[in-house]
Amino acid sequence: MYSNFKSFLLFTFFITAFYQGYSQEKPNFIFILTDDQSYGMMGCTGNEIVETPNLDKLANDGILFNNAHITSAICTPSRISILLSQFERKHAVNFNSGTSVSDEAWAKSYPVVIRNAGYYTGWIGKNHAPIGKGGYGSGLMDKSFDYWYAGHGHIRFYPKEVHDIFNDAIAHTQSEIINESIDDFLDPNERKLKGAIKFLEVRPEDKPFMLSINFNLPHGAGTGSMQMRKTDDEIYRTKYRDLDIPLPANYIAKKDIKTPKLPANVLKVENRQTGYNYADTAEGTIERYTRQLQAMTGIDRVVGNLRNKLKELKLDKNTVIIFTSDHGLFMGEQGLGGKALCYEKTTHVPMIVYNPNLKKKQRGKTSDALVQSIDVAPTMLSLADVDIPKEFQGKDISGLVEGNNAEVRDYVFTENLWSTQFGNPKIEAVQNKEWKYIRYYKNDMFPANKKIAAAKELDLKINDLLYKVHDTDIAIYRALSNGSLEGDKPVYEELYNLKNDPTELNNLAENAQYASIINEMKVVWKNELIKARGEGKPKVHRYTVDSESVSTYKSK
Repeated sequence: MYSNFKSFLLFTFFITAFYQGYSQEKPNFIFILTDDQSYGMMGCTGNEIVETPNLDKLANDGILFNNAHITSAICTPSRISILLSQFERKHAVNFNSGTSVSDEAWAKSYPVVIRNAGYYTGWIGKNHAPIGKGGYGSGLMDKSFDYWYAGHGHIRFYPKEVHDIFNDAIAHTQSEIINESIDDFLDPNERKLKGAIKFLEVRPEDKPFMLSINFNLPHGAGTGSMQMRKTDDEIYRTKYRDLDIPLPANYIAKKDIKTPKLPANVLKVENRQTGYNYADTAEGTIERYTRQLQAMTGIDRVVGNLRNKLKELKLDKNTVIIFTSDHGLFMGEQGLGGKALCYEKTTHVPMIVYNPNLKKKQRGKTSDALVQSIDVAPTMLSLADVDIPKEFQGKDISGLVEGNNAEVRDYVFTENLWSTQFGNPKIEAVQNKEWKYIRYYKNDMFPANKKIAAAKELDLKINDLLYKVHDTDIAIYRALSNGSLEGDKPVYEELYNLKNDPTELNNLAENAQYASIINEMKVVWKNELIKARGEGKPKVHRYTVDSESVSTYKSK
């Protein structure tokens, strides 16, 4: 009996050791997502002012995709697209959708799938994706990680002032608090953050890990709340302020606009969110741009510290790092401010993939392959040797990272379904490496300025009228989403030659010389739209002021 028991123990030991060794051979992952970072905000992407030596080195050690695009140029749908590897047209969640990601859909997100495959997972920084019944208040997302140190919604430049979870951090500014949390997640010997929600006291050394780091910078919620306090690092008080900062190329101040970029009945700029009004003047633009540069250098320092920490813990040789942004931002170029459009300024983002397991000759390269943010999840799962859910719409680009020239797509599809009182129309666009075709739909949304006027007259909260979503908005959003497939016609179209006109200054849609091109791109648009929509109903929960009122009433 004893002999059999001893044999059983030995067998169990060897099996456990085998699986632990197997787990350790799997790569670790760190995914870094910035907020509102346009493509040209780093040295490696052509910015001659900003100092980003660590990000530049990451690109030089890995591969820089210089033709990467998001799917929707708005925080929430873009971030959910990354999590679920789906176009917004399929996942159906936006600020105006009246929905949150259902439990069923969330079960197929990359954090849940990789955790179920044996990875230790963490989420740090910002979450702007409503997950589960009740959205941000459901607790579903928080509980889906082994380590959680984040705030729902914006965390701003001074996170302690908006989210209690960050109160135990020594630092006061966003990037530096995120840096403390990274160290807490990685290093068992670091000072422990009491606010962090952990399911284990320390990260298990025998399990691979996946850490998602989410900045709320250089987004306006962060840069707009910077105050140059005495306790701020020198970066955020004086850096770049001794330089003659230039205005963006093709900048036009609001007072100097003679012919708007888009017709007044298509883009109703008079209803734009006031948070982007800094772009209307040269002084406001330069001040905000200076803060964005400072924020980027702060983010860069975090990346440098991260890589040093990985090396110190001997994790650097088996940790894949992916860096990108949720979308870009207009800073007065062609008189435009904000996002939600399908131009390169808003859809084109940086993407760096660093895989230390590759040979040196496979690193330090630049690729112009068409890739998208929805490709991040399937690529990580592929490298982890984890089955990719059939619900994913993104492509595995690990072959491109390894130097395989076989590209994963011929066209990129982007969209804007955030058509609201703020003046943005519904937009759809398709592009290849040479041509981009954009179509705009009727914009008859009730205007923000009338809501603001009514709120002031009746002494109501302006933000309640502007931002709260009701059940009726669900139907409006569904009509926006389904309309194109049901035959809605565009009211305005654009065609750009991206090779000759990368900043999209000259619309060729009405030029008879390019009639065959635009007709060809219309066929592509329809095919890509159908693929983006996918099959089946969106897997969502109702998430509106009305649903929250019902929940509150029932709980009393």
